Amino acid sequence: MSDLEGLIELGTIAAVEVAASELAARGEETRACPNCGAKLIGPYCAVCGQERDTHRRSVYALVHDLVIDIISFDSRVLRTAKALVLQPGELATAFREGRTRRYVPAIRLYLFVSLIFFLVLSLSGLALMQLQVTATPVKVTRDAQGNPFIANPAYDPDDATLKKLPKLIPVDRKKADRPGGLYSFGTHVHFFAPIGKFQAELTPAEKERLKNINVTVGFADTDEERKQMEKTTNWLQTHIYGGIQKLAADPAALNGPLTTWIPRALFLLLPLYALLLAIFYWRQRKTFFFVDHLVFSLGVHTFTFVALIAAAGLAQILSGGTVALLFLAAMTIYIFIAMKRFYRQGWFWTTMKFGTVSFIYTIFFLIPALATAIAMSFFDT
Repeated sequence: MSDLEGLIELGTIAAVEVAASELAARGEETRACPNCGAKLIGPYCAVCGQERDTHRRSVYALVHDLVIDIISFDSRVLRTAKALVLQPGELATAFREGRTRRYVPAIRLYLFVSLIFFLVLSLSGLALMQLQVTATPVKVTRDAQGNPFIANPAYDPDDATLKKLPKLIPVDRKKADRPGGLYSFGTHVHFFAPIGKFQAELTPAEKERLKNINVTVGFADTDEERKQMEKTTNWLQTHIYGGIQKLAADPAALNGPLTTWIPRALFLLLPLYALLLAIFYWRQRKTFFFVDHLVFSLGVHTFTFVALIAAAGLAQILSGGTVALLFLAAMTIYIFIAMKRFYRQGWFWTTMKFGTVSFIYTIFFLIPALATAIAMSFFDT
């Protein structure tokens, strides 16, 4: 407690004592606050706020207080929900201007909405992402000597750089001569689809081929390099190809680990987004403190979960591509309007900063964080 706060508290107590003495001199009864011991001079304690009449013997008063508290809480939540969805930037502006009693605190709101999002997914039986493993037969061509080759998927005759790559890639003869030929394995991604909607479509032969894939990591010249290569190979075989084999049996195998890792990744992104804003609004640092940028970041990420809840609902009636476009459009419009209202700059500078911050955040922070979450989910399958 600072010296100023101590002086204010002492002054308050002294004022209460003077008022209590005046009341006693007039013959009015005064008693001590049951909470802090200060003299009571009104319906509430002037020092700690404790109510004078606690209605300890009235069941009606107890129920009345409960109803009032619920109504007050509900109105605060509804007011916060309206501001969050329909008034971009209002919650951060209210925090900066000191109007905090009207709304739910930013960090509490973020945790509450994110919890609701994952609860909705769990109760509705939807998966964040399902990966359906597919197998495509690969055509093998042979040269005059009978050496097998396959088409290079990276080759593109219409691209000045990619057309320089070889059109054909040599293949091991034993692999090319195996019964059933060669397969190219890939995945189809499905977002917000019911768990169990997509099943593995691999034939027994394709599953067996996927199971028997052997990973090769370069060549080793020494025993030490050979041991390291074997260690790396075993790790890849267990975590990467092991995860792919589990997805081949169950496309929703990643869903459980994803719901664990994605909240962690997004929570770590909150201060990074705030830091980007602080950098681009450095000239306004005396007006906007880092905590202001952090509250703004909390509001943006909280609305992201709201938009994801809406996307999960729309995904049941619209195609995944349409839902993705609507989600991106909603986020773009919301964040742009929020920045314009909160930072109160002109349209030109708001547009420039919004575009630059969004690009840097998406490319260097969001995509790597989500990729890491997916990778960690792979290891947990």
